[in-house]
Amino acid sequence: MKQQINEINRMAGKPSLNTRPYEIRWHGRGGQGAITAAKIVAQAAYLKGYQGVTSAPSFGAERRGAPISASTRISPEPVMVISQVEKPDVVVVLDYTLLKYQEVTSGLGRGGWLIVNSWQHPKELNIKGDFNIATADATRICQELGLIVAGLTVVNTAILGAFIRATKIVDMARIEKVVRERFPGNAIDINLAAITKTYEITKLEKVR
Repeated sequence: MKQQINEINRMAGKPSLNTRPYEIRWHGRGGQGAITAAKIVAQAAYLKGYQGVTSAPSFGAERRGAPISASTRISPEPVMVISQVEKPDVVVVLDYTLLKYQEVTSGLGRGGWLIVNSWQHPKELNIKGDFNIATADATRICQELGLIVAGLTVVNTAILGAFIRATKIVDMARIEKVVRERFPGNAIDINLAAITKTYEITKLEKVR
């Protein structure tokens, strides 16, 4: 596993700190871990050198199975904004069935990234917009690894592999460090495996 992570970091090249802020919106269902994913990215961005990072649920407390949203803001400067993200640079969807709701892609502009947990190719989603699309079957990866809690497949760490590959906002090394700090014992290797395997199967479709 460590060799796979090192290879991903080598292929990505030396990560650099971008000078502009990013706003990320996460959509999932209660119990999938969208809020945790938002926090992991914020922490990884701080480790990378971003001075301003915030992460919070956007629509109240998490309810199991119900649609929920979370946000992450990342900036080289301190972040003073605490409102909901309305014009995201990146939208991450942990459950593709949520794409039926218009608010999921609302505000995502040209050049942004829509990242979806789906077995389909980005073109097969038939989503219209001037943004890039990335897909990866994070659910399958997690089921193969046994990342299932009370019958629900938890895809929050796996989808980070697609996030890293598509956006390059944060890198695998920082994400790995956060995972090692947040997860106990055997859970570390399983979650890192989910991230690297999802990274490898991610399909990208960029706007022309």
